Amino acid sequence: MQHPKRTVLFLLICSAILAGCSPYGYVRLNYPSAPMVYLPDNIQTIALINRSQSSSDNKGKKLAESILTGEIAGLDKVASDECLNGVFDRINGYHDIECVFPSRTRYVGTGTRYTADLLDWDLVQAICDSSHADALLVLETFDHNSDIIGTTVLQQVGSIVNGNGPHMGVPNRVRMNVVAFWRLYDPKTRKIIDQFKKTTQIMVDGAGLPNLVPPDALAKTAYAAGQEYIERFLPSYYTVKRDMYKTAKGSGKNEFESAFRKTEVARWEEAIKQWKAVEQQGHPKSAGKACLNIAVSYEVLGQTDVALEWAQKAYSTYGDKLGRDYAKILLQRQQLE
Repeated sequence: MQHPKRTVLFLLICSAILAGCSPYGYVRLNYPSAPMVYLPDNIQTIALINRSQSSSDNKGKKLAESILTGEIAGLDKVASDECLNGVFDRINGYHDIECVFPSRTRYVGTGTRYTADLLDWDLVQAICDSSHADALLVLETFDHNSDIIGTTVLQQVGSIVNGNGPHMGVPNRVRMNVVAFWRLYDPKTRKIIDQFKKTTQIMVDGAGLPNLVPPDALAKTAYAAGQEYIERFLPSYYTVKRDMYKTAKGSGKNEFESAFRKTEVARWEEAIKQWKAVEQQGHPKSAGKACLNIAVSYEVLGQTDVALEWAQKAYSTYGDKLGRDYAKILLQRQQLE
């Protein structure tokens, strides 16, 4: 039996029927796709530590940067910890994964964008043992920069182009960038499960004064950087569109349209029952449309195999071309699963 972290479950996340004056409607479904990196099956608990600062924290360099950029000195250390909080909040509890903070969470690194050597494996083992953890995730490096985005500069350029003189204004947007490098250590195999450098950028409102970065901008970006990194181990999502028929002809017309309206309020089982009744009434074209809609309904309910049977029936029995195309899509999806 596969571990749940290794199984891509095509579960319905959300669906919405979109329909206007067209005889067709459609439903959009969001399905998870495989994560970029799989955690080994034996890993259930991950310890988190911060190794991104040097022993001196490069105080002279950091102070100079703070003066030039208007940032508050000393925020790097606190902000880098927010990377770990982002990881914790994003993955803790997912498929029974537990994140833990050891009694000591900060270790000496380079304090720059240059990556330090691997941690000693005996130390990795000791940290994991003390935390009852199966793996150790280390923030190896953390660095940032910020740019003041002068939205008023664009206004001034526009004023000049329009023949007006420039006017004074205060930039009110800040672009904050965080570069973080991560390593995930497996003490059991003494191998690196993952190592990855990620640049995270967010835009925040300025502090209202020229060249002044809001005090919480760096912490917000660092938190987002942690969440973005750990998403490598989580499924992402893609959107698919499934066409449906809104109306039919013949004696089952009213029941067909009633069933479609039920799907607009997520009453899929009731809609299936009505469309099955329409199919039994014998009008070939309406029956084919009903089979196609039944197929889509079963996919929405997570029953892909049954959906394929009805899509195939829509074409093979009644000649519905949407059924043919939909059956091909479902067959391709089965191959991917």
